[in-house]
Amino acid sequence: MTTINHVAIIMDGNGRWGIRNKKNRNLGHKQGLLTLENIVKKTIRKKIKYLTLFTFSTENWKRPKKEIKYLFNLLDIFLTKKLNEFHKQNIKIKFIGAINKLDKLLVGKIRKAENLTKFNNGTQINVALNYGAKSEIINAIKLIRSKKLNFSIDNLEKNLYTKNIPDPEILIRTGNTKRLSNFLLWQLSYTEIFFEKKLWPDFTDKDYEKVLKSYKSINRNFGAVNE
Repeated sequence: MTTINHVAIIMDGNGRWGIRNKKNRNLGHKQGLLTLENIVKKTIRKKIKYLTLFTFSTENWKRPKKEIKYLFNLLDIFLTKKLNEFHKQNIKIKFIGAINKLDKLLVGKIRKAENLTKFNNGTQINVALNYGAKSEIINAIKLIRSKKLNFSIDNLEKNLYTKNIPDPEILIRTGNTKRLSNFLLWQLSYTEIFFEKKLWPDFTDKDYEKVLKSYKSINRNFGAVNE
């Protein structure tokens, strides 16, 4: 039976959903949180060990300031309201990205969430925040140089934000957009990619289940001869 250890998701389409349904991009982001809660619950039920969520990229700073402020306010509220619940569910929370460049108060809440849940051994939710894959790789190279290590695949992987986390078997991108958008470029080398037409707020746990079932029918040979 095919095991799924790690699912990564680009939760695309919140803003478009907001404009289409509420005439407001921010309300699409709020609706997207409800979808996220359902997908997290499904991930736990399926006993998938890692779930990595692309929440805010290094390129997203180009968005309107009001939208950026709203997004970070949503994250702040979500951490405040859901942290204890996640902790009780044995969820481990890890943030990946250039976290130290964010607002100090938010960084404090992020570190609190990580410290509170660091010994939990259930599903680990990796929140990609202020994240860009190219910057991640450059940062890893700088760390290798500062540590005076040899340049190798193994040493690079040990200095990525995702060190000690297995590469995703599955990447899901909603929103009917077929690109990676500078997300986990190193880690997705052999990941099966599912591009979904639905906008993120419309993505259901049944859609998620369909992706998981489709993955299990794939013969993954990692470049070897496919008999």
